[in-house]
Amino acid sequence: MTQQATRIDAERTAVLIMDFQQRIIANVAAEPAAVVENAARALAGARAAGIPVIYVVHRGGPFAEYAPDVELHEGVTPAEGEMVITKVRPGPFSTTALDVTLREMGRNNLVIMGVATSGCVLSSVRWAVDINYSFSVLSDACSDGDPEVHRVLTEKVYPRQGTVMTTDEFLSAI
Repeated sequence: MTQQATRIDAERTAVLIMDFQQRIIANVAAEPAAVVENAARALAGARAAGIPVIYVVHRGGPFAEYAPDVELHEGVTPAEGEMVITKVRPGPFSTTALDVTLREMGRNNLVIMGVATSGCVLSSVRWAVDINYSFSVLSDACSDGDPEVHRVLTEKVYPRQGTVMTTDEFLSAI
């Protein structure tokens, strides 16, 4: 299967930034500072291009109870008016109204960032394919506790169904 075009249509695209919560980044992210920096650059570019940003935070399982470290990382906080959706399972589609929200916004192309590549990102990619979204995963704005799993997913699995690009490639595409 060929990859989708690397030109981003700002009118049909939404950025999903998932699970960039302090505890998750601290415990799961390989190179946490770099992944947060890349995500922040991608968010700034998306905002400048008029692409809506949707935050997804995990509040299930060990994150159900409030603690300061379940809050979003200070390097990627939402801008005023940006949507924050709460999920209780690894993926954002099964326990939220994300699909309805995206369809109401007229967005069928997703740019995905998340921690972990083998958790929320994998679940999002699989669900997005099943319900007919196109997507791009920003490989350097995702991370996983297992670098080899991250590599296999971003180099072998995700390119079979969508596009994998770096933050710099995303910024050039918008």
